[in-house]
Parts: sequence; structure tokens; C-alpha cells
Amino acid sequence: MKKRIVFCICVSVGTARVSPIAAQAIEATKDLAIRNTLLAVTFHGADGTLAVEDLRTQRTWEQQPIARGIEVVGAEVKDGIRATLRHTPSKLEIAATIRLDGDKPELVVSLAAQGKMPNAFAYPHPFVTEKGTYLVVPMNEGISYPVDDATIKPMRLIAYSGHGICMGFWGATDGRQALMAIIETPDDAGVRIVRAGERARDKSVAPAGKNDTGVLCLAPDWDAQRGVWGYERRLRFVFFDKGGHVAMCKRYRDYAKQIGLFKTLEQKRRENPNVDLLVGAVNVWCWEKDPVAMVKEMQAAGIERILWSNRQGPEGIRAMNAMPLVLTSRYDIYQDVMNPENFKLLRGVHQDWPTEAWPKDIMLDDKGEWRRGWQVTARDGSRIPCGVLCDMRAPEYAKKRIPPELQTHDYRCRFIDTTTASPWRECYHPDHPMTRSDSKKWKMELLRFVSEEMKLVTGSETGHEASVPYVHYFEGMLSLGPYRVPEAGRRMQEIWDTVPENVAKFQMGHRYRLPLWELVYHDCVVAQWYWGDYSNKLPSLWDKRDLFNALYGTPPMFMFNRKFWEANKQRFVQSYRATCPIARATGYSEMTDHRFLTPDRDVQQTVFANGVTVTVNFGEKPFKMADGTELKAMGYVVKGL
Repeated sequence: MKKRIVFCICVSVGTARVSPIAAQAIEATKDLAIRNTLLAVTFHGADGTLAVEDLRTQRTWEQQPIARGIEVVGAEVKDGIRATLRHTPSKLEIAATIRLDGDKPELVVSLAAQGKMPNAFAYPHPFVTEKGTYLVVPMNEGISYPVDDATIKPMRLIAYSGHGICMGFWGATDGRQALMAIIETPDDAGVRIVRAGERARDKSVAPAGKNDTGVLCLAPDWDAQRGVWGYERRLRFVFFDKGGHVAMCKRYRDYAKQIGLFKTLEQKRRENPNVDLLVGAVNVWCWEKDPVAMVKEMQAAGIERILWSNRQGPEGIRAMNAMPLVLTSRYDIYQDVMNPENFKLLRGVHQDWPTEAWPKDIMLDDKGEWRRGWQVTARDGSRIPCGVLCDMRAPEYAKKRIPPELQTHDYRCRFIDTTTASPWRECYHPDHPMTRSDSKKWKMELLRFVSEEMKLVTGSETGHEASVPYVHYFEGMLSLGPYRVPEAGRRMQEIWDTVPENVAKFQMGHRYRLPLWELVYHDCVVAQWYWGDYSNKLPSLWDKRDLFNALYGTPPMFMFNRKFWEANKQRFVQSYRATCPIARATGYSEMTDHRFLTPDRDVQQTVFANGVTVTVNFGEKPFKMADGTELKAMGYVVKGL
């Protein structure tokens, strides 16, 4: 990659005086440089872009000025590079500090300002890589986007929701050399996947320049905190001379430990022995009237470890608790609140709505309007939105509901819907105002109460790393949010015979997917499919889901009624046997490596800290293993089990 040369031309007209600001701007066009033993960094004063040469490899990573409305007012070398930027849409002046972290291959960018912030601020500019590299994005379990793949659409992913990036980093790599960015202040942050080289519809993104390459790139942006800039924003760039996406994940694992997000399932099991019932168990959603009989039948067929997720009466819970290897659970939610005036319009009233919260404890937006949540289908087919319970109030409602229920219903587990899926939200209600950071705090307090005080194995939806210290499993981490079947959250029990293109290509696309979550947190939280995207949801993809579960060391999820069970009993048993023994064997172990054994990514391998190695062939042809044995198409082999 060639280093860019910037030409700066200054023109003097007569004897006109140059204003101080103009003089600063002219001065800012100079390039400034800092370096340590591993990196040489150039700040281009003309546009605020960076060029970073990795002195180990002589590779230079270069940024392109994708965002609009950012001017460099002044810059100097002082304890790193200190620059003053002007954000023309908001008229904010931002103090940017760019410094190397000792002799590490790491660069920290800090941004500080004061004042109102009506628009998101996009800086630093994105590093833009050449064809043949791919973006590494922790969207749910994880995905890679080849930068020259024309089918990828631009998108924005927030860092403060399970439906965004679930860990605070992203990267780019050619499979060996790599760069990653760690968002050290993620509560009001997002990332944009844009295409350098195409005129974007988003007005915050600059049009293509003559030298743009047309490849995908990923740029950070920063949201306001209740309408103002607020606190200092920080981003850390890390450069790798080898290791690709695995090296990124291991660096991030160390960072998670450093900031207190890391807590293993082994630690959690010591606090609550029932956690052991979760590890290696299939998650079962079934609404049969006699669940005890169904569980007995499943165990008799060979499906032994079961997380039974659907609620039931006290007798059924006691009977299941008396069975070996069964974890009893139920659905719960502390988000949606329906206006009771609408009850007469609905087909039914959800028994978990905390109706008494309306309207005093629901969230208000910055205009004083109540925030809209989940939309409920009315009798006439229209949809009526719920309000959103303020996260600050949610723990109070859990404390009113859960302890009395446990007196009669001896559940060992509880699934708290939406808490880690929905975004951290600002609340402008005068009685319970919140920033997004406050929202996160109270969401985590809700999960902490359920997990630590109620001593329940705890799950939540989709998943986000902020909750790793408090939860034990996520329903939905394996299911990439943008690529689920339409209406997945509403028509959960519908079986799909046809496979939508996006599902086949991305959701189940082994050439795109990466086990980023497992490489960081496999031994901390169990990842599962979404309840509208379970193992048997699309029967033609069932075999492939089993391969992903085996490769990642994760359990399947089943959703069925009696008729579907009877017709597919042996297929359920096959799925359980292919996946759950591996999930059980690796559940308490770190995933130490993930490799592509063929250039087309059809054959992949994972390695776990306890010595288990799983090799999967997603392809259509047999693959010859290093020991000479043949791995059949759509097959897998496990060693060290």
C-alpha cells in the first residue's frame, strides 16, 4: 500500500491581513508525525486523516475523509498530536488528542468538546483497505464483510444495543495483518459501514472522490448525551502484524478483563450450582399442555439435558425439578407497558405487562412524548404500540413480581426478554431522567437482581457484553439480527420451507460468519439461536445449523408442537447428539482459535483450551485432513472430546 502525498498550496493576495483563524487553518494543512518503535503515525492537516505505518511489516494503513463537515483549525505535536477540529453542522470545536500508548502498537484518539450537539459527530475518519481484505464486525455472534463485496448495503450499527455491535470493537484484516478499533466509551457510540467510492444517500457522508476505491469501510460516530457533547470520547486503534480476527478477539478479551466485564461460567457456577444444568442443554420452547410427559419422552429418546423455557404450574415445575438434567425456566419482561384504555381493542392482555406503570413510570423523549415500544396486533388487525417502562423503574417491578412467585413456583431459571436487545435509552421524565449510561446501569441492575439476589440462572435476548457479569445465556446471539426471516419475533412457530436469500447468504453463510463472540466470551455466556430463528425453523438448513453449533461449541434450540415432534423425533435426537456433547465438553473452556482450512472457507476448525478441536466441512466435496483421513461434505469431526 503506497503512502499518500499531500500537496499544500498557500496563496497571498496583496497586503490583505489574514485572520487568526485563517492563519491557524493554513498552519493546520501541515503534516505532523509521531512514532514509537512499532508505529509511525502521520496526521494530515489538510483533512484530519491519519496514515499509520506498521514498522514490523512496512504496511501503511490509510484513512479517507468520508464524513462531511469536519475542518482542521489547528494542530501541533505536544504529548502526541493535539488538533482543534470544527464540526460545521453543529459549530462545535473539538479538541482531538492522538497519542501512541508507550511502545505498544496502539494509538489512542480522544475527543473533547462543550456545548450542544444536534448531529452525530463522525471522527476519526475510516481506514480504507484494498480489495482482498474484509471488515470484522461483532454483529451478534460475528460477521465478516469482504470490502469489495458489492452486495453489502451501507448500515449503521449502534454500540449500545444487542441489535448493533454486541462488543465494543471492529476491525479489518487480510487474514494475517490487521487493525482493530476498540470503543472505550461505547454508551453513545455507533459505527457506519459505508462504501468509499459511491455517493451515499446519507448527507453526513461525503461524495466519492476521484481516487476512491469503491470498497467498504467502517467509520465511528458519536451521538449526543441528552443533546450535548458531554464526556470525553475515546477510541483505541490496535495494529497486528499477524493473527487476523483471532488476534483481535484475544486483545479484546484482555480488554474485557481489564474493564471488569469478564466473568466465567465456572465462577458463576460456584455462586449458583444450577448453572451446570445449562451447560450443554438444548433450549426447548414448547406449549404442550403436559410438559412433564413431553420432557420424559424427550429424555427417553436420548435428549437428556433440557432447558425447558415455557412457564407452567407449581406441580409441573416440581416434577421437572425432580428429573435429572432439567432446568426449569419461564419468560418474563420489564419493558412493554400498554395503556389500559387499549385493552378492549386487543385480542389478549399480556400477563407480564406491569400495567400499574402507566403512565407514571414510562419513558419520555426529549419532546415530552412517551416512547413507543413493541406494537401489539389489535382485533381489527391494526397495531397499537406499548409504552416503554423506564429502566430506572424496572428493578422495582421485578422485586414486586419475582420473590412472591418463587414462593409457589420453584423455577431455577428466568429469561428476561428485550433487556439486552433493546437500546440504552435516554429518558426525559422529570421523575426519572436518564442518560444512555444510566439506562445501561439500570438494565444491568435488573439482571443482577435476577441472577445474584434471586439466584436464578438468567438469560436475555440477543445479547450484549455489558451484561456478561450477570447473565448465563443469550437467546439470539447466534442469530444475526438483520438476517433473520421476516417477522421472526411475531411468527415464531411458523416453519419456513423456502429460504430467503439473505438468510442463506448471511445468516447461514459460512463464508461470512465469524465466531467473534465465542473467541472472546465462550466460557462466560452460552450463545443460542433466537426463538424466531431456532434449529428447526428452516428444515432445509437444519443440518447446517448443527454444524455451526458443533463448530462453535454451542447448543441448539428447538421449538415445536406435538405434531412436529412426532414427525421429526429422530431428527431432533440427531441434532442433540451432534451438538450438545460438544457444548457440554467445551462450555467452561475458552475458544482459543478459529481457522479457515481452505481458501474458500468451506472447511473451518475451532480449538478450545481443554484440548477439544472441532473441524467442520460446510462444502460440497470431501476434505482430506492433515492425518490423511477424509472429512465428508457437510460433515464434522471432533478430537479430544
